[in-house]
Amino acid sequence: MKPLHLSYILLLSFSIVQLSGCGSAPKKKPPAEKKYTPSKKIPVKVVPRRTVVPFNPMNLSNAAIERTRHKVKYDGKYVKLRYPMGDVPQNIGVCTDVVVRAYRRMGIDLQRNVHEDMKRRFALYPSQRIYGKLIPDANIDHRRVVNLEKYFELHGQKLPLSMNGADYKPGDLVTWRINGVAPHIGIVVNKRSKDGQRPMIVHNDGKGPVTEDILFRMKKMVGHYRYWPNRSR
Repeated sequence: MKPLHLSYILLLSFSIVQLSGCGSAPKKKPPAEKKYTPSKKIPVKVVPRRTVVPFNPMNLSNAAIERTRHKVKYDGKYVKLRYPMGDVPQNIGVCTDVVVRAYRRMGIDLQRNVHEDMKRRFALYPSQRIYGKLIPDANIDHRRVVNLEKYFELHGQKLPLSMNGADYKPGDLVTWRINGVAPHIGIVVNKRSKDGQRPMIVHNDGKGPVTEDILFRMKKMVGHYRYWPNRSR
């Protein structure tokens, strides 16, 4: 049996990643929205919202670390969400869901923020070029790394890439392309590597939300952002 050619192996790996990639979903037409009429016979259960904490970078770091206490199956399938403050079931998620849920701990809804910005200037976002989308989609746009990269660039700071761990502060966001192709995102947190040279990262690359020393080990780094909005945003 002849050994597989390297280019074939890379193509196969890319295809697998695209199916389960962070925040990506198969190219299929979303289900048609159905009008929902609540039944008068079924009482509406009101679930109290979690206490919102003031935004600051350390609280974002703490919110990211708190996500690692949740058991989450890696699943980036397309799910129809409520809007705003919509979320996939708490037992599933991908790397972008770690970021979205951490910000929501402080009352910042990236689903709404990204969707409203994409409605205003859709052409600036890569959804049509990469995913073939013709209009914004509040069910999935905020769960795609490439859209978050553009949103953070437009509304926060896009910082230089550096190999100096001191340049990455708690609450910063870093993006990579795993194996050079699959978009991935993580949050810099207030924990250090064993040698003290690098901040740790909270992310989900398939194992659920974890804290790991992968800032410079994940290949390849493509983005460094700082999105510290006001609570009113």
